[in-house]
Amino acid sequence: MNYKGYIPYYILCMLIAFASCSNHPSLPETFSEANSQPTIYPDYTDVTIPCNIAPLNFMVENADECIAQFCWASETQTYGNGKKIQIPLDEWQEMMQNAKGNAIQVTVYTRQGEEWTRHKAFSIQVAQEEIDPYISYRVISPSYIAYEMLSINQRHLCNFDETVVYNNMLVSNEKVAQCINCHSYQNYGTSNMQFHMRQGHGGTMIVSDGTPRKVNLKTPETISAGVYPSWHPTQKLIAYSTNLTGQSFHTKEPGKIEVFDKQSDLILYDVEKNQVSTISAEENEMEVYPWWSPDGNTLYYASAHFIHNENLTQDADVINRYDEIRYNFYRRSFDNETKTFGDAELVYDAASIGQSATLPRISPCGRYLLFTQGDDGCFHIWHPEADLYMMELATGTVRPLKNANSPMAESYHSWSSNGRWILFSSRRDDNNYTRLYLSYVDEEGHDHKAFAVPQEDPEFYHHYLRSYNVPEFMIEPVNISPQEFAAAAKKEAIQANYKKKE
Repeated sequence: MNYKGYIPYYILCMLIAFASCSNHPSLPETFSEANSQPTIYPDYTDVTIPCNIAPLNFMVENADECIAQFCWASETQTYGNGKKIQIPLDEWQEMMQNAKGNAIQVTVYTRQGEEWTRHKAFSIQVAQEEIDPYISYRVISPSYIAYEMLSINQRHLCNFDETVVYNNMLVSNEKVAQCINCHSYQNYGTSNMQFHMRQGHGGTMIVSDGTPRKVNLKTPETISAGVYPSWHPTQKLIAYSTNLTGQSFHTKEPGKIEVFDKQSDLILYDVEKNQVSTISAEENEMEVYPWWSPDGNTLYYASAHFIHNENLTQDADVINRYDEIRYNFYRRSFDNETKTFGDAELVYDAASIGQSATLPRISPCGRYLLFTQGDDGCFHIWHPEADLYMMELATGTVRPLKNANSPMAESYHSWSSNGRWILFSSRRDDNNYTRLYLSYVDEEGHDHKAFAVPQEDPEFYHHYLRSYNVPEFMIEPVNISPQEFAAAAKKEAIQANYKKKE
């Protein structure tokens, strides 16, 4: 017999068998019973998840070892590798398809020393509805003035693939630094999108039909370039707020910082005509955060009524009275033929109850308005009391999200294209780093327990010293390379024209 090559093959088979056994360990024969569910990280107990989400890998930090038994349909499988439960993608996907519309029961066994404990089982409900396969977000250090090494990244939610959309280090050096933020897409697609670049090589990156170009949206008639954007769902139009923004630091309040507007208006940018026009620039009103309805016939936005004290600078006045500034929601009808807006209509008077409402987001079905509410101000990621709220537009009924909120700040949020999932940023982990969470929203608009966007290594969030913000859903990835964006960023910005009202 020729043994050439036989031993390596034999060893390979043994390694595969060993890996299989270690990934599918046997349950302990003797154990004690716990009266509670296990404390796992991230917390995926009793959550409702999309049927196409990546594996919910988790760990039991206070155990020497853990084993998890997953039971679904007529199937049962065990997983465990030290303190961690990590499930191969192909096995997880098969589990999801077989359990779709039903629950998976998970029983966790933990070992301390020589003693094993079986904990009460928890459920993972697998929804029939899928989630959009991609999300994107800005990745930033949790600081107040530094913006080196910023990037906009995209993540495939069905697995763990993450790529860079654009990185400011591609155009930054010792003398030129660039800040990037506020990426936005038209109707969840990426062939029409935008993001802002500030300081070095500043301008707004507009992608139209897959072609990027840098535009200067600041005109003599506007107070700034476009800041917070919203693409019209069908036309090549982008509504922006224009903002003069400042910041101050608290010395007594539990919040670390206050980010505020000294002035803000609303503008409309016609991408094809490269033309800016004013939507609203009301005196004593600070208008911000525009957002289109799904049919494109209405523009929602937040606005605060604020009369400046002429004896003070705008900065000093706003800093002294920051806790008086409260935003309400308004809307204006939009004529898609003439591209003109109607008069402002009050939608939600948050100020009358001593609250401030920001970031209006309309569900794809047009039934619900999802927003963030805090005690005051417009930059609620720095407000520990800020929570997510839902308004039923037909009745005007407003309620806080019952299961998605936490004691820490919930802020920037977006709807999935089918309206069954919301993605939002939260400081619930440690009040320092902003993480991304998902929550299922049923047909009646009720939210379910939120859960962290899964990572391949369940320890990931313990070691990742960056924050996520401006999370957005996408139905497809951005296919323009970071190098293509950098080349466009280095070019002179195309100056937008201003169209006066007739």
